[in-house]
Amino acid sequence: MSMQNKAIRRPGWRKAMVAAAVSLAALPALAQESFKIGVVSFLSGQAAESFGVPAVNAAKLLVDVFNKGQAPAPYNKTGFGGMKIEAVYIDENGGATKQVQELRTLYDRDKVDAVVGYVGSGDCLAVAPVAEELKKFLILYDCGTPRIFEDGKYNYVFRTAAHAAMDNVALARYLKARNVKVDKFNMINQDYAWGQDSKKDFTLSMQQLYKDAKIEADLLPKFGAGQYGTEISALLTKPADIVHSSLWGGDLQAFILQAGARGLFQKQTPVFSAADHVLVGLGEKFPNGAILGARGAYGLLSPKSELNDWWFDLHSKAQGVYPAQPAYRMAQSLMGLKLAAEKAMAANGGKKPTTEQLAAALKGSSWPSPGGEIRLALGDGQQAIQETAIGRTRWDTAKKMVVIEDLQRFPAECVNPPANMKAEDWMKAGFPGAKC
Repeated sequence: MSMQNKAIRRPGWRKAMVAAAVSLAALPALAQESFKIGVVSFLSGQAAESFGVPAVNAAKLLVDVFNKGQAPAPYNKTGFGGMKIEAVYIDENGGATKQVQELRTLYDRDKVDAVVGYVGSGDCLAVAPVAEELKKFLILYDCGTPRIFEDGKYNYVFRTAAHAAMDNVALARYLKARNVKVDKFNMINQDYAWGQDSKKDFTLSMQQLYKDAKIEADLLPKFGAGQYGTEISALLTKPADIVHSSLWGGDLQAFILQAGARGLFQKQTPVFSAADHVLVGLGEKFPNGAILGARGAYGLLSPKSELNDWWFDLHSKAQGVYPAQPAYRMAQSLMGLKLAAEKAMAANGGKKPTTEQLAAALKGSSWPSPGGEIRLALGDGQQAIQETAIGRTRWDTAKKMVVIEDLQRFPAECVNPPANMKAEDWMKAGFPGAKC
């Protein structure tokens, strides 16, 4: 028997070990305090592949980087000011009623400190008043309808990206700046809040900048329709210079493939308000010469900066594809939340902030994002404005990818309404106060 084994078997060793274990168990827990986030986006259905899943993948990537303290300044503190970030991921598919139930579950059962989510405008309109009623913190990271903060007043609900009026004002301004001939135009948008608002905003903008232009076809297929044979036939029977659309996700992919096969885009220039997220998936099947927006200066339309270079490179290496609209919008929401949480902690003596303290820290704030500066300037400091960009597409055979050319940037104050006006009234009045 070795000396080591003799030592282990000394009399009383078991009692000593038990006593030590009891002593250690009596010590206070030293677990790191955490900040728990519910992240909601489409993980199934027609909006998942090109939008929801890329957004969630971006969230997972950023949470990991933040927790390791590997992001550049001002995002270089570990976690949220030392608090470890924990995330729960929820599928947005299923409709507004289901999302309200899921939201309540996140707050009540999962005990999240904040929810970041929602792509569908109908979902945002449903969950925002519920979070406010519960006095729980909610960031809407994407949805487009201006109605959220124009028709309601909130203390605990924020949207960290510009609403859809920006997208359509920018499209109309781009057409005018490039002297694109538009005597007649067609439209195809989804028949729910996002599509209805997009159609209205583009029409109002065109009435200001192309006063004599005439609307021909005005189509509103249902969300998730997938088949557009009837609509494409209608568009082909209505000659026009351009066809405007705010379709997105799987619906946009399906429409482009079906309309392209029937030659629509050879007859009418496509003008897409939110199409950058399908460029990689469609590749050379995406129409050449399309006028395209990304709902912000995102992806191939993003500005040159150290922060954007870091994000573009990080995402490209981690995901095997460059970041587009969904990833940028998720990133700017989590970056805004991080700085607000750390500001609130500092004001709270380094302790975890309450919901009220967190809301007070985010309200009216601004922060740098890969897509440019984000400012909560509308909705009494709850709704963001930001710059955007529009360009034209071209398939690059050498690079084997769609590239963006003839790009034009629009400052936030050029394409977003002032704080004292609703978007619709601003457009009808001829964009008063716009700084272009």
